[in-house]
Amino acid sequence: MISVADALTHLFALTKQLPVETIPLAQANGRTLAEPVNANRDQPPFSASAMDGYAIVAEGAEPGKSYDVIGEAAAGHAFDGTVSAGQAVRIFTGAPVPEGADRVIIQEDVRRDSDEITLLDNLDKGFHIRPLGGDFKVGQSIAAPRVLRPSDVALMASMNIAEVPVTRRPKVAILSTGDELVMPGETPGPDQIIASNSFGLQAMLRDAGCEARLLPIARDTRASLEAAFDLVDDADLLITIGGASVGDHDLVGDVAQDLGMERSFYKIAIRPGKPLMAGTLANGAMMIGLPGNPVSAMVCGHVFVLPVIRTMLGLGEAPTPRLPATLAAPMPKNGPREHYMRARVEHGKLSLFDNQDSSLLSILSDANALLVVPPNAPEWPAGTAVEYIPI
Repeated sequence: MISVADALTHLFALTKQLPVETIPLAQANGRTLAEPVNANRDQPPFSASAMDGYAIVAEGAEPGKSYDVIGEAAAGHAFDGTVSAGQAVRIFTGAPVPEGADRVIIQEDVRRDSDEITLLDNLDKGFHIRPLGGDFKVGQSIAAPRVLRPSDVALMASMNIAEVPVTRRPKVAILSTGDELVMPGETPGPDQIIASNSFGLQAMLRDAGCEARLLPIARDTRASLEAAFDLVDDADLLITIGGASVGDHDLVGDVAQDLGMERSFYKIAIRPGKPLMAGTLANGAMMIGLPGNPVSAMVCGHVFVLPVIRTMLGLGEAPTPRLPATLAAPMPKNGPREHYMRARVEHGKLSLFDNQDSSLLSILSDANALLVVPPNAPEWPAGTAVEYIPI
């Protein structure tokens, strides 16, 4: 049995970063930028007005001074001429500032009479011009790796970047095992339950940027498991759920090894999630075997699977990020191994679910955090600073 940290080290050693592919900008949101991208233009590409008003020569501008209006500039329609002292061009936000002008007087600070304006006493001191290249210049980069957000996509569009180099999505196959399982919507027998872990993990993995597909449920026989393993195809990662312990019907590990899986480790000093295994299949795909308990499977998904996915995407080898909070109520002394306790965090205060009194419904639907409890933790009073994993 190994520690959580050692398990992550083994998992990272098994993980291969995926190749780069180029996709259209419109498909880039949520993908992982694999290489830096550079601006192909300056932004703004010209000095532009930041306000509606009048473009003038800044020198000599003061309340009471009058200017002749000689033309107009709008966004997409520049004024074709030069502004001299005593002249003004009516200008709108986003329009190129005419040659010769170096200040925009906002329209609220002007009185206009036909083709003449007069600066009012409330004249502000701003120049209201966005300089050429003020946002970015040709060659400036967006650094990689990073998960692209809508703001990144908008920025790349303004940089005139039409195609984006991203890491290929990890292909993950999810295999639930057990005679007791049926799919949602089916009618379970008297000794059966509904398969839920696979759907939760599929949703988690899709949120993390994967192509995640569900394999048919494998029964507790070698033949059924072998047939399921044959369906892994081109997956980068196989996740099995259940059958990883040491009972008479827990066959996943044995069947996988008989089919050529090279096991890296089995069992971790963690609660929940102790019977977790990992290795490499004969076809080169990575395999992680999760416990069948619903809470254990989701906890292991956050603690072990998501760091593997981030490594595949080139985002670095690191545990799932932890955030600080304080205990809302005392926590009694815990067990000898590392724990991840379901909790809820609100306004920086963390409240624990009582596993004896709380139903699975409340734990899974209301929990938004995993409290990290180190081995041999003493009783913690209310207000203790703790770390949690957001879920």
